[in-house]
Amino acid sequence: MSGSRTEMTAASQLSCSPAGLVSVSTDGVPAGDRFEWWGRLMRDEVMAVSMTSERPARFHAGVDSIEGGPSTKVSALYLSAVRTHAHIRRHDPEDYYLFAVRGGQIGLEQDRRTSWLRVGDLGLYSTSRPLAAEFRGGREARVEMIRLPRTLLPLPFDTVDRLLAERLSSRTASGALLDRYLSGMLQHAQECGPAELPRLGSVAADLAVTFLAGLLDIARTVPSENRKQALLARIDAFIERNLSSADLRPADIAEHHHISVRMLHALFQERPETVSAAIRRRRLDHCRTDLTDPRLRHRTIGEIALGWGFRHPADFSRAFRAAFGMPPGEFRHTALTSAGGASAALNDK
Repeated sequence: MSGSRTEMTAASQLSCSPAGLVSVSTDGVPAGDRFEWWGRLMRDEVMAVSMTSERPARFHAGVDSIEGGPSTKVSALYLSAVRTHAHIRRHDPEDYYLFAVRGGQIGLEQDRRTSWLRVGDLGLYSTSRPLAAEFRGGREARVEMIRLPRTLLPLPFDTVDRLLAERLSSRTASGALLDRYLSGMLQHAQECGPAELPRLGSVAADLAVTFLAGLLDIARTVPSENRKQALLARIDAFIERNLSSADLRPADIAEHHHISVRMLHALFQERPETVSAAIRRRRLDHCRTDLTDPRLRHRTIGEIALGWGFRHPADFSRAFRAAFGMPPGEFRHTALTSAGGASAALNDK
């Protein structure tokens, strides 16, 4: 296989959205070339490993990631990888990777520990120690992971290394929040501008640090800024889950998180919105999305507004117009008419 052919094939499999999301897949690579092509990609872009496959002709893999960011979704079928001392001496990015298993099974061996991780489990590995990993289970294995640079992790390395290749539960409070955040991170990135993408990674890192510190019972060693950002992430998740409740108030949020209302407002001082303004904006964003959905034509504007916590239609109409420049009825008509025209044009082609 010539180098030019490989480069052309690789270029054809990579796409980057305006939001900075990069997708790479073996789908368009000839079956006989996929395994070699993927191994070269991993070596050049991630870290050096030796790969094997029990069925190279049926090998498949793909990656979706935030360009320059920490979040990555990886899928693979029939893949085993080994990273040796020789690989590490050649190049070590000195990173930890914390991942959640979304499909299949992942076998992980590192630092004299071996675990089989299944859907719902979390795991941790380091690029600085020999590693063996296997994607198996008779179906495509999928993981979502975040990169944690070793130099930026505010925890003792020798302590963190005790968690390598362990089966970590997502059933703790911080584990469940981290798991949910990881599952929606790539989707949220599509809705963010370039300036917002670094904050997504920062919040993910804070949640990861809090989760790892909790497992190691060293929460007090976590810097106050990390604890603050992790608390804000929990607050954001709570608000999102309860937007449909018209009774959601700052006092309820504070009580649920065992802090005072004054402290809640202080946490939001570094943000461009107050607590109440953030709640209102998120409700309006959801209403706007529903108003543009043709599948929800049968729902009245009042029903949509009520479903997202707006108790009075007149208040919703004023807030919507102030936010988006037109009444919700006019917005819905324009959006659905435009969508219908675009659909018709596509069908005519």
